[in-house]
Amino acid sequence: MAVMNYAAQAATTNEHLGQSDVLAVRNAFLKYDINEQATLLARMPISDAIAVLHECPLRHVQTLLDLLDERNEQVRMRHLANGLGLICSEAEPAGHYLKNSVFSHVRERIGWIVGLALLGIVSGLIISHYEDTLSQLVLLAIYMPVIAAAGGNTGSQAATLVVRALAMEEIRCRDWLAVLWKEFRVAIVIAVVLALVIVGRVMVFSDSTVLPIGMRLEDIALAIGMAISLQVVLSTTVGGVLPMIARACRLDPAVLVSPVLASVVDISGMIIYFTTVNTFLGLA
Repeated sequence: MAVMNYAAQAATTNEHLGQSDVLAVRNAFLKYDINEQATLLARMPISDAIAVLHECPLRHVQTLLDLLDERNEQVRMRHLANGLGLICSEAEPAGHYLKNSVFSHVRERIGWIVGLALLGIVSGLIISHYEDTLSQLVLLAIYMPVIAAAGGNTGSQAATLVVRALAMEEIRCRDWLAVLWKEFRVAIVIAVVLALVIVGRVMVFSDSTVLPIGMRLEDIALAIGMAISLQVVLSTTVGGVLPMIARACRLDPAVLVSPVLASVVDISGMIIYFTTVNTFLGLA
């Protein structure tokens, strides 16, 4: 009971909790009814509330934040969520996902989608610029979707893991260099494995009799493998850092990362593919 009284007193004073007190207050805090916990959160100093919630299970924290939202404590809820790294954008609509109107979701997403769709025209311009390359070697057209898909998949994996780590406060924006270095090493390993698979696919299933005179299938396979390796490394590192850039700019990674990453991957993939192939094979 003494600990319970201490938690209640801490909730109504302006003194900040010491590090040694946080766990004791957390244990006392969790003994209250869920509605009483929400009331305490509305009265506690922000720093103390964040310290206590940081030691609570994530699912329980989400329930408490939803209760604050239902009680029209949106400002307090948003401050706590931002302090815990759960909400990354002031533009993000408050409230439950299913309770928000369709228009609020559309308003949040449509700007990025339309802008990036127009940016996608650049990919078409790049392909048309290298039309002569494709006309000289039709085999290259078969592996264009592979380049885009590999970059998109690896980049999305990295971005998803980093977004989750940011939400769980395992990393912060200042850790961007460590994240970049780790994702780069992961990308190197994935790129080597994927390149070997693609080189084997080209060598085994491609018809060397239809190639232009003087061009070897081994060189084509190596060029495609190198292109996909470079694309995977770039996409994975960008996918790992992009959520942290969004967080630093106070934008929502959940809304921003996927469409921006898709556009970056499409454009960079075509540039890397045709540049690498032209360099290795000496095409015009």
